[in-house]
Amino acid sequence: MVEEGLVNPTGLISHGRGEAFDYLMGEKTLKPSLKAEKAAAAFLLKAERPVVCVNGNAAALDAKGLIALAEEIPSKIEVNIFHRTENRMELLISYMESQGAKNVLGREPDARIPGLTSDRALCTKEGIFDCDVIVVPIEDGDRAEALVKMGKVVISIDLNPLSRTSKTATVSISDEMSRALENIISFIKEMRGKDDLIEKTISSYQNDINRKDLISAICRFLKSQ
Repeated sequence: MVEEGLVNPTGLISHGRGEAFDYLMGEKTLKPSLKAEKAAAAFLLKAERPVVCVNGNAAALDAKGLIALAEEIPSKIEVNIFHRTENRMELLISYMESQGAKNVLGREPDARIPGLTSDRALCTKEGIFDCDVIVVPIEDGDRAEALVKMGKVVISIDLNPLSRTSKTATVSISDEMSRALENIISFIKEMRGKDDLIEKTISSYQNDINRKDLISAICRFLKSQ
């Protein structure tokens, strides 16, 4: 994907960091991760204007999984990238469409995320700017922080529980992206139409405690080796 221009070379650094944390988790979904994925499903089911955000790494890792999540919610998909060029945006959006996505947003930005100076501020009003719940896989901390300040429920998928993204997000999922997407989709199917369960899941979820439980689970795994 780097050779084809979809992923920026610096994205390989980000992927390597994530891969390292997956090894620390035993390359499996830990209980706190599963709890976060269930909370994410609840927030997405309750959302009025949900968006699944896609960058180069996310598209390269599991485009079909992202599309499946968006269809299951259902939600809009918007491509938003840090190293933005018109050519790379077109490559990513065309790639998502080739994998089955429909009406992918991002080609014609008409809004900006406040507080960001990079091209990642560029977004669409129909998508990121007006959404109430947003899924941001393989995220950078600046944008996650800016989106939270806008009052949005930010669901991050970031294997590193110590990253600024994980510390900032409303729901921090530390899990390999494909596993996380599959689990969220399963929970959405399980909870759809069960309003009491959705509300209970949201009200009982405490992200900071759950993130620290995940760090403890990693420590227990390492000590067992």
